[in-house]
Amino acid sequence: MSLTSLFILGLVLSLDNARLAIALGAFKLSWLRAVRIAVVFGLWDGFSPLVGLLIGRYFGGEIGEVANLLGPIVLLVFGLYLVVRSLQTEAPEDLDERWVLFGIPLSLSLDNLLAGTGLGMLGFPPVVTAAVFGTMTVLTTFVGLQLGGVVARFIPVRPDLLSGMGLSIMAVVLVLGY
Repeated sequence: MSLTSLFILGLVLSLDNARLAIALGAFKLSWLRAVRIAVVFGLWDGFSPLVGLLIGRYFGGEIGEVANLLGPIVLLVFGLYLVVRSLQTEAPEDLDERWVLFGIPLSLSLDNLLAGTGLGMLGFPPVVTAAVFGTMTVLTTFVGLQLGGVVARFIPVRPDLLSGMGLSIMAVVLVLGY
């Protein structure tokens, strides 16, 4: 596998973050806050392959099934929570930082854990893999956040409802394997 292939894999694995970032971008984040969120998402997606390389040899098969189910379940539960909460309350003015910086990127980085496991078995260097995956995620997440902010300026929508629907749809998409 070449470095070009690694960049392509990093881009593909970061697309789930970009799709979700579009929904989060509806909160009309400042440029600095969008960068911070993108960097945190990138750190999670960069750290995950390192963890996968370390534990993949021992638990690779078992982690695969858990990761394929746990990530979408976490996204779906939080997405449905946001949808229900948005229907019962006034529109929030800000994001729930704990979920945005911890829960969401953790559940989205499980695919990178598995990719890191596979790439480690192929002999790819862990640091290069982590750096490429993290960098691609930072870039795609930032673009998604900005795109979501632009769309929200032209189409008035409750950001919590949009984010909840986006998370729920993303969970279904992940389960279906797209």
